[in-house]
Amino acid sequence: MSPGDGLAAAGNAGEQDNAERPRHSLRPRASASIILIDRRAGTPRLLVGKRGSGHAFMPDLFVFPGGRRDPRDHALPFQEDLRPEVIDKLMLSGAPRMTSGGARALALAAARELEEETGGRLNGCQTPRGWAPDLSSLRYVARAVTPPGAIRRFDNRFFATFIDEARIDPGLLRESEELNELRWVDINDLESVKMPAIVSAVAGDLKISLELDGALPFGSPLVVYTNRDGQFLRSRL
Repeated sequence: MSPGDGLAAAGNAGEQDNAERPRHSLRPRASASIILIDRRAGTPRLLVGKRGSGHAFMPDLFVFPGGRRDPRDHALPFQEDLRPEVIDKLMLSGAPRMTSGGARALALAAARELEEETGGRLNGCQTPRGWAPDLSSLRYVARAVTPPGAIRRFDNRFFATFIDEARIDPGLLRESEELNELRWVDINDLESVKMPAIVSAVAGDLKISLELDGALPFGSPLVVYTNRDGQFLRSRL
């Protein structure tokens, strides 16, 4: 599935032609993304990839790996669970009926999309049901809901992890049909690639969080991006 489907939509309804907008507001679909952080050289770098020009939605823009949560994500195996504070924050910021299982499924969806789009795997182990990722290094850093009126709407959760903690070898990452031109972007040079507005906002707020505490504590404030009456809103939980 398209990586931008799960993240690039949020906050960009104004970029869509009015003729393309649906007559009735669509219900946002759950989706998730992973921001990989490489801190080995001191200054953090973030992994992004470019959506192909053939995509109907947000072509030729750089985004984080991610996509829609599938029903099967609830049943995917995992080696280690999310940290309790991460699950609590997902449940607190989610729909009234969000369960711990639903929260975990979002993280598993993000891990699955990361592997499908870049070949990258979180640390884990092989099981008869497939790769079981270790989710314990994932931080929940942002949530973005696509504004009403967009041709597609998503309720996207952004997770972040350091590649040394997740034991991801950058040399094994590869491009895919969904995400090409993979790049490690210096967090102080985010404008060097063309990102959707919401992706730039998430990356910018992550930069602030890392400047406050380079370890990116699991209990760090969550940034939520929404839209009300045509106004872009940003808040912290």
